[in-house]
Amino acid sequence: MIGKTVGIAGDQLTLQEMADALSRAIGKPVAYNEVSPEAYRGFGFPGAEDLGNMFQFYRDFDDVCNTTRNVQKSRELNPELKSFDMWLAQNASRIPLD
Repeated sequence: MIGKTVGIAGDQLTLQEMADALSRAIGKPVAYNEVSPEAYRGFGFPGAEDLGNMFQFYRDFDDVCNTTRNVQKSRELNPELKSFDMWLAQNASRIPLD
């Protein structure tokens, strides 16, 4: 592994799939509301511009992001790596809903 870049991913889900999983886990509907990176950068809170840039990178280079983060290889490297559903099963009760 010396000199290699290793991308790690426990899952590769769309944001809609994440919202659906979260809905199931908390027992309440979660709606995915798509916001463009350009709009996100304009929200004005500290870090909004950086997050907008990150979202744009993920949007524009989805194939690069997903091919460098192989879920199966990640699980071979760390068999305890959790999928999003597994993480939700352990943590959904900690998500503040009020």
